[in-house]
Amino acid sequence: MPLDPVIRQFLEHLHAIPTPPLTTVTAQEYRQRQAMSLVPGMPVAEVRNFHIELPDRALAVRMYRPADLRAPYPALVFYHGGGWVLGGLESHDPVCRAVANIAHCVVLSVDYRLAPEYKFPTAVADAYDTLVWIADHAESLQLDQARIAVGGDSAGGNLAAVACILAKERKGPKIAYQWLLYPSTGYDPENPPASMDENGVGYLLTLELMTWFRNHYLNSEADLVNPYFAPVLYSDLSDLPPAYIATAQYDPLRDVGKMYADALRESGVPVTYHNFDDLIHGFAQFHGVSPSATQALELCAQVLRDALHQGDRVSWHG
Repeated sequence: MPLDPVIRQFLEHLHAIPTPPLTTVTAQEYRQRQAMSLVPGMPVAEVRNFHIELPDRALAVRMYRPADLRAPYPALVFYHGGGWVLGGLESHDPVCRAVANIAHCVVLSVDYRLAPEYKFPTAVADAYDTLVWIADHAESLQLDQARIAVGGDSAGGNLAAVACILAKERKGPKIAYQWLLYPSTGYDPENPPASMDENGVGYLLTLELMTWFRNHYLNSEADLVNPYFAPVLYSDLSDLPPAYIATAQYDPLRDVGKMYADALRESGVPVTYHNFDDLIHGFAQFHGVSPSATQALELCAQVLRDALHQGDRVSWHG
């Protein structure tokens, strides 16, 4: 299927803007020029900002509650994308608002620490520790402890997947569902998947940008095969929470996400997988801009709603 015309036009405009080589751009400079979001977020019943106080740090969280949701609330602990280097509460505010309303759940967006100031595995520790804190404080937050999901997009999907592995290893907290949008779940560096070459240039996320992210986030090439960076390489993926994984056809990470879905399924984990044939990496950020991307995010959020409100509906869409 051809690329969505609205996104194609956006990419053509983006490519016409002169930009310096990535090798000369610092993380701080990239953050300064990064657009906050493409469209304003939709209204929700309540937005609350607070800090999670951990023994050695405090992390900001933004909580979104949709209208007509009765306590105790089902919840999604959300980790934003941005290659572990970019993004934050503001960049993903519209996405979180949309997901809260459509999935009819509370969304708790976590402002984990970014690289290169905080390298791997700092973001992993932040993701897991905030999840534990939220689960431990479910009663005071009016959350249903049996219906807490984790999720995120891109690098945030990576952190959500790894948080599930850590919860399995450490025997808690219980996670009801993992909701992963075009996640970066790793691969064998000696055998990169075909989508890396097919979509490595021209579709917003490029191989050059992926290398730039990893150079900022990782400590050495050895981290590429660390299962807390590449969960697809984890030795035993059984007994993880049911999963939803969405990928995009014009995304270098397309095959990475499908590989993780396949690996979970082969390990006995219930999986719903969907590849959106006309979209690119980061399509959630085009909600309200591209009708196709809007429909895609709403479908993803509806799957989450079904999982949290009606039990898991497991399907497989190759």
